[in-house]
Amino acid sequence: MKENLLTIPRASRLCGMSRGTIWKYVKKGDIPASMTPGGQYRILKKDFTAFMQRNNMYSPGLDELKNQRILIVDDEPEILNLLTRILSKEGYCLETANDGFDAGMKIMTFKPGLVILDLIMPGMDGFEVCRQIKTKPDTAHIKVLAVTGYDSEEHREKILSEGADAYLTKPFFNEGLMQTIQTLLNTQTPTSHDANAICHGT
Repeated sequence: MKENLLTIPRASRLCGMSRGTIWKYVKKGDIPASMTPGGQYRILKKDFTAFMQRNNMYSPGLDELKNQRILIVDDEPEILNLLTRILSKEGYCLETANDGFDAGMKIMTFKPGLVILDLIMPGMDGFEVCRQIKTKPDTAHIKVLAVTGYDSEEHREKILSEGADAYLTKPFFNEGLMQTIQTLLNTQTPTSHDANAICHGT
């Protein structure tokens, strides 16, 4: 059912209107919406699509909802909870995995547009997960944002050589994180990851 629901931030991002404008349409009843127990509006995708069509508006974002799916892979519960809290407020569709093996299964079933990937994990580490994503034809298009609390030139070079699209060090600032995520989700897969990777350090 969650796949059929849009938050106001997500609807705003899909159609290019401000959140305030979407909220006004909802309050006026032009866009049908329900309210959660926590007071947040939820819009059915079919109702939002119908609204766009009634007003002769085109929303290319509705055809690209799968690109707004983010898989967060980290063995630290605190990081998973933090990123889930931050990104859910922005309206992204989220799934989490706490190790590389779980990530591999979630990638095939959830089909994310972006994987936020911790590098140092027990078992299958982030380097191997990234390698598997980028070497398989059916997943090579997925963007990979590598994150680590163990920043080093060796780690940067190694993960970028495995095909990661961006690199952030922990702890990261919300503004830098969101800017990087938005850039990755709105950018076509580059032909050379090394030349186009985004790197941010502390």
